[in-house]
Amino acid sequence: METVSQALEELLVAAQRQDCLTVGVYESAKLMNVDPDSVVLCLLATDEEDEDDIALQIHFTLLQAFCCDNDINILRVSGMRRLSKLLGEDTDDSNGNEPRDLHCILVTVSARSPFQPACVDQRGRVAVFVSLTACPVALLQNPPVQPLQCQALQDVSSFCEESRCRNQWVPCLELQDG
Repeated sequence: METVSQALEELLVAAQRQDCLTVGVYESAKLMNVDPDSVVLCLLATDEEDEDDIALQIHFTLLQAFCCDNDINILRVSGMRRLSKLLGEDTDDSNGNEPRDLHCILVTVSARSPFQPACVDQRGRVAVFVSLTACPVALLQNPPVQPLQCQALQDVSSFCEESRCRNQWVPCLELQDG
């Protein structure tokens, strides 16, 4: 069995490929205000140098509160360099463009996305035990294209749920440079 960090990395790469990522604190807050039901994971990323950024910590506190109120899984992650590599961010942009703000990343699942598992609840969450009578016929005829991504989402979601059961509402992971 793979680690939660590996599942998260797999999920982020797959979600980016499927155009199911929203990147940036401002962009994420905007999306959650408009369509919180489409968000299945909120990733808050920092490194040691960000720990003293009071404005960022206030944003994180507000995002965490919103996620808790809306039953959105949250993860705090350290390892910004690894995150940047995973998402193909160029830190030295020759065009003078600023790199994207990777401090907040949302994973979304849209109703028409092949990224979505065969059966999900109304909020886009994976149904662990599936009744064939509960699945629409169209979904049974068109199974998910890439089940590995579903498994990664399920693994990360299970980790978040297990952490909440241990009263750890915002679990932390460290992404290792590799």
